[in-house]
Amino acid sequence: MSKIDELINKYCPDGVEYKELGEVVEYIRGITYKKTDEILSTNGHKVLRANNITLSSNTINYNDIKYISKNVKIKEAQKLKKDDILICAASGSKEHIGKVAYIYQDMDYSFGGFMSVLRVKGKISSRFLFHLLIGKTFYNYLNFALNTTTINNLSSTIMNKFPIPIPPLPIQEEIVKILDSFTELEQELEQELEQELELRKKQYEYYRDELLTFGDDVEWKTLGEVGTFVRGNGLQKKDFTESGVGCIHYGQIHTKFKTFTRSTVSFVSESMAKKLKKACKNDLIIATVSEDVEGVCKTIAWIGEEDICVSGDTLIFKHKENSKYLSYYLQTPMFFEYKKQNTTGTKVIRVHSEKLKKFPIPIPPISEQERIVTILDKFDAL
Repeated sequence: MSKIDELINKYCPDGVEYKELGEVVEYIRGITYKKTDEILSTNGHKVLRANNITLSSNTINYNDIKYISKNVKIKEAQKLKKDDILICAASGSKEHIGKVAYIYQDMDYSFGGFMSVLRVKGKISSRFLFHLLIGKTFYNYLNFALNTTTINNLSSTIMNKFPIPIPPLPIQEEIVKILDSFTELEQELEQELEQELELRKKQYEYYRDELLTFGDDVEWKTLGEVGTFVRGNGLQKKDFTESGVGCIHYGQIHTKFKTFTRSTVSFVSESMAKKLKKACKNDLIIATVSEDVEGVCKTIAWIGEEDICVSGDTLIFKHKENSKYLSYYLQTPMFFEYKKQNTTGTKVIRVHSEKLKKFPIPIPPISEQERIVTILDKFDAL
C-alpha cells in the first residue's frame, strides 16, 4: 500500500470532498492601465503580463517587463504575494488562456488587466491547487467553458465554478511532495537535453563548415553568375486564406522554416496568386530584411512540386545547381561575414540584390553537391 493510500484510509475513508474553486480562493483581476501610462524608465510599477509566463514550464520569465507610471493606483491586493498563483485570464490565443505560474515569495511586481491571481483563503494548499491547474482536468474544463472565437475571457464566474477535490491537508502535502519531485527531475532532464542539443548544434556547424570549405580545386562563381534574382511583390498577411495557392511571407522565412521546405503554412486565393511573383521547384527564397545581421538574407530552398507565391522583401533566386547545397552554403560564416560588410540600415537591416550578386560561392560538380547535401541532411535531422 502506498503512502497516499494509507493517508486516504486514515483521513477520508468515505471519499474526498469537492468544492467549487470560488469557495476556497479569492480571484483577483489585474490592474487596467492605458498605453500612455507605460514609461521607458525603470522608475515605475513593474507589471507582469501573459508573455511573462513560460508555457512549457509554467514559470515566470522576466523578459519584456513593462513599467507604468507610479501615478497609476495599484491596490494592495494587486501586488504579488508568496503562494499566489498567477494566471492568464484573457487572450486572443487559447494557447495562453488559463496558463499559470507559481509565486514563491513576495514580489515587487503587479499584474496587468489580462492577468489574475488566485489567492487561497483556506482548506487547500496553494501548491496542491497549482498542480491541479496544470493538469488535464482544468484544461478540459476551460475547453468546455470557453466557446468564443476571439478574445477568451476567464471571468470570475467561470473560474469560481471549477470543481476541485479537497482531500485533507496531509494528503495534499504528500501529493505535492511527489509531484514537485517529478517537476525537479523534469527540469534536470530539460537542462541535460538543452546541453545535448547545443553540443549537437556545434557539431553540426563544424561539419557543415568543413564540408563547405573549398580551395582552388573547385570552380568559384559569384551568385550573379550562378543564377538570377527576381524580387517578390505585394503579398501581405491580410491576404492569407484557408486554402488555395501556397505562399511564403518574408516573416515566415525567419520563424517557420529552416534550410528547405516542400510545403507552405499559408495560402492565397487563385485571383490573388495571379498578381504575385512565384517561386518554382528548386528556387531559393531569400528574406532581404531583418532586425539583425544574423537574420538578414535567411534562405530556404523550395523543393515542393507546385509553384508558390512570395511576398515583397524577398528575392527568388533561380539557378541550375542543387538548391539545398546553395541554401546550406548561405548559412556559413563566409556568407555571414560578407553580409556584415554589406548591410544597410540600423533598425531594419537590408542587403541589396546588387551586393548579393557579387558574393563568391564554390560550385563543385552536381554529384559532389548531392553528396554534401546527403551528409548535412542527416546532421540536420539529428
